[in-house]
Amino acid sequence: MAKVLIVDDAAFMRMMIKDILEKNGFEVVGEANNGIKAIEIYKKEKPDVVTMDITMPDMDGIEAVKQIKEMDPNAKIIMCSAMGQQTMVMDAIKAGARDFVVKPFQPDRVLEAINKVLG
Repeated sequence: MAKVLIVDDAAFMRMMIKDILEKNGFEVVGEANNGIKAIEIYKKEKPDVVTMDITMPDMDGIEAVKQIKEMDPNAKIIMCSAMGQQTMVMDAIKAGARDFVVKPFQPDRVLEAINKVLG
């Protein structure tokens, strides 16, 4: 069972992703509402996949991706973006994210992205 860390500053969005993942046999090992917490939980839990929001307080998703990738070059991170954040998505991909999904989440697309990065 793959372990997932969900990172989003909106509790509602975290709940939506968690619901999609748990219904499909994934284990959610942590939730973070900013990049700083995401890095702390990543160190402790070593999840198989991270879903990372782009815009968050304290530390955004792009900076968090950079720091997680420095710690673990094999980290598998999927960015979650709102419509119109294409430039930031490209920055995130350059920083090491493997894929991205657009909000509002389509369960099939979320699962496709996770299964793809788990390969």
